[in-house]
Amino acid sequence: MPITLSTKVSEYFRITPIQKTALKRLGIETLEDLLYHFPVRYGDTAIAKSIDSLQAGDTAVIFGKIGGLKASKGFKTKIAMADGYIEDETGRIHCVWFNQPYLAKMIQDNSLVRIEGKVSQRRSKEPDKPGEIYFSNPKVEAVNTVPIGVGDSLFGDGNEAHTLYPVYPESRGISSSWIYHSIQKIFKNNILETLEDPIPESILTKYHLPSIKTAIIWIHTPLSRDDALSARKRFSFEEIFVIQIGKKQARKKYEQHPSFLVETPHANVQEFVRRFPFQATNAQTRAIETITSDMRKDQAMSRLLEGDVGSGKTAVAAATAYAVMVSRPVKNIPEPIKIEKSSTKKKVVPTQIDRSQNQPLLKPSENVVRSSNLQVAYMCPTEILASQHFESFIQYFSYMPIQIGLITGSGCRKFPSKVNPKGWTDISRTQLLQWVANGEIAVLIGTHALIQKAVEFKNLAYVIIDEQHRFGTAQRAKLVKKSTAPHLLSMTATPIPRTLALTMYGDLDLTLIDESPAGRKPVITELVLPEKRNEVYEKIRQELQASRQMFVICPRINEPDPDKEAAIIAKSVKEEAIRLKRSVFPEYEIDVLHSKMKPDDKDAVMKDFKDGKIDILCATSVVEVGVNVPNATVMIIEGAERFGLAQLHQLRGRVMRSSFQAYCYAFTETTSAKSIDRLKALQSAKNAFELAELDLSQRGAGQLSGTQQWGVSDIAMEALQNLKMVEAARAEASLLIEDDVSLSKYPILKKRVDVHMITSHFE
Repeated sequence: MPITLSTKVSEYFRITPIQKTALKRLGIETLEDLLYHFPVRYGDTAIAKSIDSLQAGDTAVIFGKIGGLKASKGFKTKIAMADGYIEDETGRIHCVWFNQPYLAKMIQDNSLVRIEGKVSQRRSKEPDKPGEIYFSNPKVEAVNTVPIGVGDSLFGDGNEAHTLYPVYPESRGISSSWIYHSIQKIFKNNILETLEDPIPESILTKYHLPSIKTAIIWIHTPLSRDDALSARKRFSFEEIFVIQIGKKQARKKYEQHPSFLVETPHANVQEFVRRFPFQATNAQTRAIETITSDMRKDQAMSRLLEGDVGSGKTAVAAATAYAVMVSRPVKNIPEPIKIEKSSTKKKVVPTQIDRSQNQPLLKPSENVVRSSNLQVAYMCPTEILASQHFESFIQYFSYMPIQIGLITGSGCRKFPSKVNPKGWTDISRTQLLQWVANGEIAVLIGTHALIQKAVEFKNLAYVIIDEQHRFGTAQRAKLVKKSTAPHLLSMTATPIPRTLALTMYGDLDLTLIDESPAGRKPVITELVLPEKRNEVYEKIRQELQASRQMFVICPRINEPDPDKEAAIIAKSVKEEAIRLKRSVFPEYEIDVLHSKMKPDDKDAVMKDFKDGKIDILCATSVVEVGVNVPNATVMIIEGAERFGLAQLHQLRGRVMRSSFQAYCYAFTETTSAKSIDRLKALQSAKNAFELAELDLSQRGAGQLSGTQQWGVSDIAMEALQNLKMVEAARAEASLLIEDDVSLSKYPILKKRVDVHMITSHFE
């Protein structure tokens, strides 16, 4: 059977069951997968040390022969381990691997190996003599040859000039060395000749990028660091380019569908905004004008509204929803075909054709049928947030003769109630869906329940999705398909670096709200080490005595099971609430909130907290999105090092809801200088956007897997640190799609885009 890129690794190589499992964990099934399993970094044999030069505290690379391997247990700790030694021509050093006894069986005595790790030192039994140095948990991999000096190749016969060697992501059973040698065997079968380059030749030339074949060779066997960087640059550009193509293509296809025209005058919208109980910021006003202007165009709007926590995105959503709700729909009906008389034959003059449905597309003023007003759908990630927006919209629209609905997994509500015109009432799902279908409900707010098949709108013209990155692409698409092509507004308070926003939201126009409401004071943020905890509690007591309230955020719901080896030792909501009540703030009311509680119980706790019946709320990050309690001015975040910067910023935003001075105390148990420096960014960053850029700049290649929620590989994330590269990929994608939206001229690229859009989730 001929060997191709789609040949399975298990068919080409003899692999054990353990190796097969390891390959599956690494996402490697075919030879092509193996070729695209790129190194995370490159080592250099030229910087390898000799054993006699090692000192305690060094992080070193050693090549030599391993021996004396055995599995054992610690004398006191009883921890399973493997130990042995490595020797070169200058000496011998002991090596210990804790909790890895299997290494004693995986590596044979007298094998040539490469050792990399930190040199530790034992306590000396004799005061006048230094303790023995040894490697503790070093990385070990078998090699074919040991370099004699600078320039001697680890992977060849000793004649090559390069000293770099790739280091790959591993899994138990598959080492970096195995991956390297397997790739070299694939190279020898001329399989690279079958590779087809998805990037057009003109773009490769314009940006001085190597071809696909050259890049594959350079990324796995670079002769120099420049070669390795050039290859990584090419693959970074390729992935960003492919993502941009897919996004631009989706946008172009979406724009081909007709949409409702929303022609509410700006003056009417401005009059609505003047009813706000606060002064709209200039940024809010600009955003409202931009969105309503988009809705006057012939094509559906697709826009991302990005604003810091507490910047007033909900008010923008309400004002633009108002513009839609007071508009009446224009429904297209076919115009009669005109037939011109001719001496030879009848000539048909068609009306303008809607390419998506092959129906006549009419101007608003011609042949229209008017019915009930346009409708709005508002989708939220949690029931708490959906209920909160329901209450907010009631406040915004209570003076108008409209009906507002709420649909969640736990029930349905409608405003106004027949019994109480100023309040809402619980109603059945069947009744609510009937009113939505006949157009009586002007705004339907809800969670994932909005995208159920049973939910049908009469004239859905506007879809608002809050914290849209929490919804998958397929979920968002289901809601959009509830109508022909409604205008789409996605909103997020999550700090997104500019390069990531340009890439992941290439199908959306971006609008920023970069101002805070007048009178808002920045949160005073402090990092608190264990020894300062009691001092901070006294500061907090002063706020509580002033009738303020506090959030306490913990990483866990319950205490960890001490019998579980991998248990994460961190503060839990339930135990911390008990501890605070018993020994820190016994005079205050304390309650808990977490994701495992029933929706009704969550609502009850949040209502009591809003009403001031609870002084301190111990919660998980379930309060991260949208919870609005203006009187809560203090937040403690336990185990702050366990949260991402973006999440910490959003959590902190829960106490940025009033003109009172707010405080955020990030309690940390870590002593790592790197973690402390990362947390200090919370103090130095002026806003969410700056924080996002700081977060990205502090990350290095291989540290970016924390952004896997975006569906982007680590090598593409490297490109996101390069604004010029992202802008270049975006520009080239736009030009190409303008010329050929179906990619009929670029079949290889089309295949690559199709595969990528299917396998990536972008959440």
